[in-house]
Amino acid sequence: MIKARTAKFQIGQVVRHRIFSFRGVIFDIDPEFNNTEEWWLSIPEEVRPHKDQPFYHLLAENSESEYVAYVSEQNLVPDDSGEPVRHSQVAEIFVKDKTGYRPRNPSLN
Repeated sequence: MIKARTAKFQIGQVVRHRIFSFRGVIFDIDPEFNNTEEWWLSIPEEVRPHKDQPFYHLLAENSESEYVAYVSEQNLVPDDSGEPVRHSQVAEIFVKDKTGYRPRNPSLN
């Protein structure tokens, strides 16, 4: 029997990495790992997350740059700082309001 997993975080939510110093806004969610085996194997085995959990696509940023990140649920925590995400693509995908980020085109989700 396959156990269905429910994503802990949602599209538009700002999160930060549990270990590494970056944060971002979620723009897509995979119910389980959906990247290349090469990408998977590039993660050191001692910190490689399990594939059977949600993985999140983030418009991410750290102190030096902006990029897209693919992160397992176990490595994310909510970012309650209230600070806006400065990633240059945020305005293309989201509208910022007082409660956070909502998709510009909700029908795409």
